[in-house]
Parts: sequence; C-alpha cells; structure tokens
Amino acid sequence: MRLVFAGTPEVALPSLRALLASPRHEVAAVVTRPDARAGRGRRVLRSPVAELAADHGVEVLSPARAGDPEFRATLTDLAPDCCPVVAYGALLPQATLDIPRHGWVNLHFSLLPAYRGAAPVPAAVRAGEDHTGASTFRLVRELDAGPVYGVVTERIDRRDTAGDLLDRLAVSGADLLLATLDGIEDGSLRARDQPAEGVSYAPKIEVADARVDLTRPALAVDRLVRAVTPDPGAWAEFRGERLKLGPVLPVVVDDRPPPGRIVVERRRVLVGTATDPVVLGEVQAPGKKRMAAVDWARGARVEAGEELA
Repeated sequence: MRLVFAGTPEVALPSLRALLASPRHEVAAVVTRPDARAGRGRRVLRSPVAELAADHGVEVLSPARAGDPEFRATLTDLAPDCCPVVAYGALLPQATLDIPRHGWVNLHFSLLPAYRGAAPVPAAVRAGEDHTGASTFRLVRELDAGPVYGVVTERIDRRDTAGDLLDRLAVSGADLLLATLDGIEDGSLRARDQPAEGVSYAPKIEVADARVDLTRPALAVDRLVRAVTPDPGAWAEFRGERLKLGPVLPVVVDDRPPPGRIVVERRRVLVGTATDPVVLGEVQAPGKKRMAAVDWARGARVEAGEELA
C-alpha cells in the first residue's frame, strides 16, 4: 500500500523503520509536528521522525494544524491508501481522516478500551498492572474509540519504569502495526468494535502530577516514581527547592521513619512514607548533575530530622 506515516517522538521510530523496510508498502511522506525549541540553548530541533524520514529521502510535512486546507490538499495529492499513526501528537479533523481509503490506523500503547488518552503506559505502571500491551485501531473522532484490528501483550516487571516499558512496546508494537497493514492490504483483517465495558482514560501527565506524596504508602510512592520516569520526572521539595528523584526501592526496617523524614546511612539514604521507607536511587538537585543519593546527601550535609516534602 501507499502510506503516509504520522508520528513525532522517538517511540515512533521502530514503526517507521519497519514500514520503510517493508517490500509490501511505500512510505510516500511523513507527517510530524513542526520544529520546536528544546534544551538549555533553546535550539530549534526537528522531530526524530522528521530526521529519520529526511535520512531516507522521504518528504516531510509539518502542518501547524492537521486541518489546514493546504495540508489537506497536499495529502489528497499524495493519494495514500492508508495513514499509519504512532504518537503524532495532534488531533485530526474528520475531513483529514476521510482522505485515505483505508483510513488512519493508530498504534496505541494500551489494551483498548483501557487507558485511552495521551499517557497509557505511565497509567498502567502507576495502577500496578501486571501486564499491558499495544493495540492497532482505526481513528475516529472520539478519543481512541475506533474499532480494533489487533493487539500485542507485554508483561510489566516490578521494577519497570514507564520508559523501560514504552521502549519494549515500541518494538513489539511496530511488528503489530506492520502486520495490521499487511492484513488490511490483503483483506484478511477486519476491525472489531471496542467493548463498552472497561473504558478508562490516561490524560497527559503534567509536572505537578509528578510530585511525590510521601504521606502515601511505599508501594504507591514506588509506582508513581516509576510511572513518571523519565518524563516528566518525579520530584519532591528539599529545603524549599525541587529535588528530582529517580526510581526508589521499598524496604522493610525495624525502626520506620515518619513520612518524608530522611535517614542517611553509610551506603543508602532512606525516606519515610506512610508504611515502610523507600531507598532513594539517583537524585538531581537544581543546577546539578544526577548522582547517587548517598553522594548528594553528603554534599548537601543533610542533617538529622530533615525531610522531603
């Protein structure tokens, strides 16, 4: 089939690579978000999808809005049979959805109808799910509600961060997306409506959502930190400033510190929660590099009784 691929971040790259390598499909162009400023120098950077497409000589389209008449005209001229989508990052109006004859096929990183929305993987980790997966479905105007072509499942390890899990799903999901497009092309695959039961939502995670509440049980603290690692990153306040926190480890001790209380030992740093304490892993103070918590505690000269809040 003749394809126009839509995607923006690195998680979309395994899928784009799979489609570029497929002898059955032609990637005529990619659609991605416009160049944006990033990093400390605020340099203007192309999206990872735009970079990969350019490396392969594929036309790159970066409309400010997917409903712009000029973009719709260009897409119509390209005459795609289907438009696969992986983390594009913008809503598609119906007039744009109607252009390819096989529609827009989205790869979503959950087992739909669970965790519709922008952050399904963090939501699954935070909820303590023991497995999740990816689904391919046809885009409709309602959020992530279109009929499903196929799914792939993935076990969630007890120490997985959202980043770890998403890396694996990006690879297995790419295989699923390619198989879905193959099935659409040869007519062997039909989409099935999502069940009405089991619908849940996973909205975008903001920085404020990643603040660690140490009055919660250790298990909840651990899940939250892993769910927001690496993005936007967990944090708590120390001496009135944000301290970024890497994954933590719940432990059992005889003398439990109160919630938020920091206990500096020779080889580890504990912080109290509502239940057992957690061992801090890497932390990052403002203006500093990430470092082991014991090194941070020595450098900051953490005193007995000080807390994270």
